[in-house]
Amino acid sequence: MEEAYQSGTALPEFDAASALVPLVGQEVWAAGVTYFRSRDARMAESAEAGGGSFYDRVYEAERPELFFKANARTAVGTGEPIGIRSDATWNVPEPELVLLADPRGQLVGYTVGNDVSSRDIEGENPLYLPQAKVYDRSCAIGPGVLVAGDPLPSTTTISLRILRGEAEAFAGSTTLAELKRSPQELLDYLFRDNSFPAGCYLMTGTGIVPSDGFTLQAGDQVAIAIDAVGELVNTVG
Repeated sequence: MEEAYQSGTALPEFDAASALVPLVGQEVWAAGVTYFRSRDARMAESAEAGGGSFYDRVYEAERPELFFKANARTAVGTGEPIGIRSDATWNVPEPELVLLADPRGQLVGYTVGNDVSSRDIEGENPLYLPQAKVYDRSCAIGPGVLVAGDPLPSTTTISLRILRGEAEAFAGSTTLAELKRSPQELLDYLFRDNSFPAGCYLMTGTGIVPSDGFTLQAGDQVAIAIDAVGELVNTVG
């Protein structure tokens, strides 16, 4: 590739549609309640189960909420179908900035992620979070990795658009200015007493939550775009 560039031959353009999920031996972890909008939504969904105040405490606490999300077997890339649980009635996408860290816990890049979640299962009892979050095809990341160790600008926009047939079923956006915790802070907590020989990915939480009446349906197209990082597009399978 370097020789072709030096000889004046144009490099092939990146084809996001044919990109594979950028996972080899890495795990994908996730952080929760890092945006005020997410805090409000999760307090509301779990209020009847008595867990409403838990999320307020996590939002204000020094220690973040961190949980395992996926591995290469259960995650999908752009263009691949995402899954929704067969035993849930309230399923939503969660558009997120995803960090790539090296084995030392240093930030080396960014990508786009979708932390697909079952809000009714988690709302029934916060202890059901693993079942609401971790299942086949509940994690999408890609299409590629922006290699960069510096923080992204706080004005960086994350946008979500959901198409149902030809109609727009939902659209929303937020910026990194709404992210309460810094990327390096989240990585520092994740790497406490955890080792990742191949590095790892960390989803940083969502600041875009569809209205309570919205749930994903088979055939919905979910497009998540982050300034300078890329666009992740999946259809609910």
